[in-house]
Amino acid sequence: VQLQASGGGLVQPGGSLNLSCTSSGFTLDSYAVGWFRQAPGQEREWVSCTSSKVGGTVYSASAKGRFTGSRDNAINTVYLQLTNLKPEDTAVYYCAVYIPYSECIGGPFDEARFGSFGQGTQVTVSS
Repeated sequence: VQLQASGGGLVQPGGSLNLSCTSSGFTLDSYAVGWFRQAPGQEREWVSCTSSKVGGTVYSASAKGRFTGSRDNAINTVYLQLTNLKPEDTAVYYCAVYIPYSECIGGPFDEARFGSFGQGTQVTVSS
């Protein structure tokens, strides 16, 4: 069982992208879902966490004010809208389920508390 992120691409600085996360082998509706990113040569870092039913989202400092998390449980999809993108946002973006709870409480979040990472989607911000 794993998640699949999609929707990445090449965008100019200041542009936007809408990432999607779906699952195979289970449904996402009872899970909080986190987004992470990994830039070349760097460790994977936590970006956001979207709670299950209520859908509220907690953001990292770098994402707050520019990224928006949401979900549509009817189609088993969690979204991360990226706006006002900067070159430093260039990375492979991954989604994963939050194991301890169905709601995102607190933050920042330790990657070790997430599971079912799948293939990520590349986001490249360049002029």
